[in-house]
Amino acid sequence: MRTLLLGCLLSSVVAHAEPPPDAPTALLETVVVSGVQPGPGLWKVSKGDHVLWVLGTLSPLPKRMSWESREVEGVIAQAQRVLLTPRVDLDVAGGAFTGIFLLPSLLKARNNPDKQTLAEVLPADLYARWQPLKRKYIGRSDSVEKRRPIFAAQELYEEATDDAGLRIDGKVGEAVEKLAKKHDVAREQPMIKVRLAEPRDALREFAKSQLDDIDCLRKTVDRLETDLPAMQLRANAWAVGDIEALRALPYVDQNQACRDAMLRNSIVQERGMGDLRERLAATWLTAAENTLRDNTVSFAVLPMSQVLGDEGYLATLRSRGYAVEAPQ
Repeated sequence: MRTLLLGCLLSSVVAHAEPPPDAPTALLETVVVSGVQPGPGLWKVSKGDHVLWVLGTLSPLPKRMSWESREVEGVIAQAQRVLLTPRVDLDVAGGAFTGIFLLPSLLKARNNPDKQTLAEVLPADLYARWQPLKRKYIGRSDSVEKRRPIFAAQELYEEATDDAGLRIDGKVGEAVEKLAKKHDVAREQPMIKVRLAEPRDALREFAKSQLDDIDCLRKTVDRLETDLPAMQLRANAWAVGDIEALRALPYVDQNQACRDAMLRNSIVQERGMGDLRERLAATWLTAAENTLRDNTVSFAVLPMSQVLGDEGYLATLRSRGYAVEAPQ
């Protein structure tokens, strides 16, 4: 259910857009790095003699890269607590058994109401830009033409990044959790739980409702037309730990428009999910401050946007009086 109805929202609600500079005008074809790579250094958040070390993660990352950091393992080995990436947990009433019978409704919810196609929903200029990208990355599939713009954008982005030698799930969070288990360190995953009491009714209403999601597809097309080479450079920079290169390559995150489309939907609003971003931020910041208070050494994983962004979680901790130091 998370992938089809709220996947664009729940999987990335923690991330914020980076402030956009002028886009790079011309980049040579980039060779994506492979093999074992160390990733970036760690940010240090401290108050007194208590320290929280933070690893910033990035998506997408090189597909053929394997991440291995001695620095991260060394810190986790001496830490008293590890904060995993914050997330939203969707609890469907009735559990997994109910979920099986929701599948037909889920599939229907991906599509435009009244059997409209993208050609009918999108402005003509945007549809003309969508078509060559769709042919290049998705192929001749007709099913995607029935999708709502937000889900068509998601499929296009996934296929394009894969074609560029990148993968959206870099599995860094999983590796961190394995290291914590290896060294027997307590783990905590800050999360908020959202309970969907009547999922079948919610899906039925969602399938009929309108989504203001054309801007989501437009910004996805914008990014794939102009930013794929820079996306590869960012992935390489993260892999080799080049923080300055990451700072020099901020971007307009199309996912922000996609998240906003979901959050503004009437069905999402009526079920108390319109403020997920703010609630998740408050949950993580509370967990981080408690962890810093109770442990001399701790470790956390956050999206790089929350580490580098002027309005990210680390900027908020700095404004609350914590010392925040970038890696040397």
